[in-house]
Amino acid sequence: MSSTDMNTAPLVDEEELRYARAQKREKIAKWVLPVVVISFAIFMWDRVVVWNEIPHYILPGPRLVIETLIKDWAMLSSALVVTLKITLAALAVAVIGGVGLAILFTQSRYFEMSFYPFAVILQVTPVVSIAPLIFIYVDNRLAGLLLCAWIVAFFPILSNTTLGLNSTDHNLRDLYKIYGATRWQRLRYLQLPTALPYFLGGLRIAGGLSLIGAVVAEYVAGTGGIGSGLAFRILEAGYRLNIPRMFAALLLIAATGVVIFTAASLLSHLLLHKWHESAIKRES
Repeated sequence: MSSTDMNTAPLVDEEELRYARAQKREKIAKWVLPVVVISFAIFMWDRVVVWNEIPHYILPGPRLVIETLIKDWAMLSSALVVTLKITLAALAVAVIGGVGLAILFTQSRYFEMSFYPFAVILQVTPVVSIAPLIFIYVDNRLAGLLLCAWIVAFFPILSNTTLGLNSTDHNLRDLYKIYGATRWQRLRYLQLPTALPYFLGGLRIAGGLSLIGAVVAEYVAGTGGIGSGLAFRILEAGYRLNIPRMFAALLLIAATGVVIFTAASLLSHLLLHKWHESAIKRES
């Protein structure tokens, strides 16, 4: 080994060791920092309530919110199930309809030019303004709620999947044509794999939007009785000045949104981490 190699070898080892330490710190900080920040925010929330002696009917402390969540769990959990059913059903319909329509758009430019503007109109029109009309013309209350949530969640799936299908390398398309691949084979083996990361990105967005759509629809519909969702429980608690229950219901909604986003992110990682650039971990 030359003197030059002997001088550079320790340097390379030191750089690798420094990089390994940095990676280890980053992995730890990825979980520790959010926990620390959230814990500090909850602590300050509690201190603000105590220091200023704020009444619980104006701003309850975090301990009271948790106690209310436990005490009213039977009522809130049943409401959560109703909201979750609407959210997941709307997301499922949005995925089926969005992907199916995106495939039709890529197969026919005339079809896309004809119907894409309607999808844009649905997206840019606030669901709050559409929901009253929906509940006038749709007799079934559950179907109306599902339709409202679907309208909000549909467009991200459609637009992202359409973008992904149209992002296929034109050289690969020409290669498939040269070798006589059918339109279905090009779609299955080339366009769909290319569109998968785009679709999963749209799915993460649509998951949260479907929950928002379900909650907004419940607000507008004013659902009550046995089939009440979390939005109605928030309205009911507000009318009764039961602010701790309002916060408990809001906590459940926020937690549900986080779980949906986490599940979509996990699905994206499982499907992409072995082959797509956006998910492959680099050593350096």
